[in-house]
Amino acid sequence: MRVDWRHSLVGPRASRPHLLSEKGGRDARGPGPALLALSLIAGFSAQALAAEYIEGNERQKSRAYSPAVITEGGRIVWLAGQTGGNTGDFETQAREAFRQLDLTLKRAGGSLADMVTMTVFINDPRHGDRFIEMRKGFFPDGNYPASALITVSHFARPGLLIEIQGVAVIGG
Repeated sequence: MRVDWRHSLVGPRASRPHLLSEKGGRDARGPGPALLALSLIAGFSAQALAAEYIEGNERQKSRAYSPAVITEGGRIVWLAGQTGGNTGDFETQAREAFRQLDLTLKRAGGSLADMVTMTVFINDPRHGDRFIEMRKGFFPDGNYPASALITVSHFARPGLLIEIQGVAVIGG
């Protein structure tokens, strides 16, 4: 994939000459979208609010996910994919992946209850229903993260059966 820095908000400012004015390198149009976005994020962080879980229909509830989660403020934690190691059966690996997510969130000042979305990758669709039953146990209050469950053919390491990544919002 080729990245054209002229149309990006990231990368060295000098590589984006179309955003430079004649005076001191400031954006000729004002502070710019990136600075405005950072200002908004900083403002929201000062007034962290709890997540609002949109109630799902009966099928969504039975599958233990919310169709949407609305947040304002708080600390956003982007969680890398966690696995359960390449030993043990599916349930053992799934529990370990959730344990790793929870440990990471505790280091950030939160817990699994702060997850607002997750993407779950499994290597066998026959594990899907069991995973959903397990997920219900990790979110007993019924505030389920928005979620996608995807079947993949291979993981980065042999023996892996599941990987979970997600986003959490801490503070409220």
